[in-house]
Amino acid sequence: MDPGVWGVALAALLMGGILAGLSLDKVIVQLPARRRLGAVGYARYARAADLGNGVVFYAIVGVGAAALTVAAFGIALAVNTTATVRLLLGAAAVLSVLHSAVTGRAAPTMFRIGQAPDAPEALEPLLSRFARWSAVRAVLQVSTFVVVAAAIITGD
Repeated sequence: MDPGVWGVALAALLMGGILAGLSLDKVIVQLPARRRLGAVGYARYARAADLGNGVVFYAIVGVGAAALTVAAFGIALAVNTTATVRLLLGAAAVLSVLHSAVTGRAAPTMFRIGQAPDAPEALEPLLSRFARWSAVRAVLQVSTFVVVAAAIITGD
């Protein structure tokens, strides 16, 4: 594999791995805890964490991972890598764009949670919607990570 493609793909893999890990933690650990904390308790936690330091951190990791993945595909096209690597990085780029689109649905829901009154009837539908979008994002992020890893492994 071309060193430029390899370097950007490796950076995309690392950033994508962080993003996938964060997403799995959200879906498997944090969001299910709302059942024990209650909607109001979890919303207070989310306001302090996701809408606190999380806003900038998640944006940097999410945009960074997507940008690196798309860049790796662009470089792969520019230097004419093997068809397999181009196909895999192209698929990863599409998955990254889809993840960004789904984030465009999940993030406003989280911001609504931040502004909603501390009432279970107001928060529960928002939390459920955020959990559904988060599950879709997790699938897309983990898939992107696996596909970029496959591109690196199969690249010459």
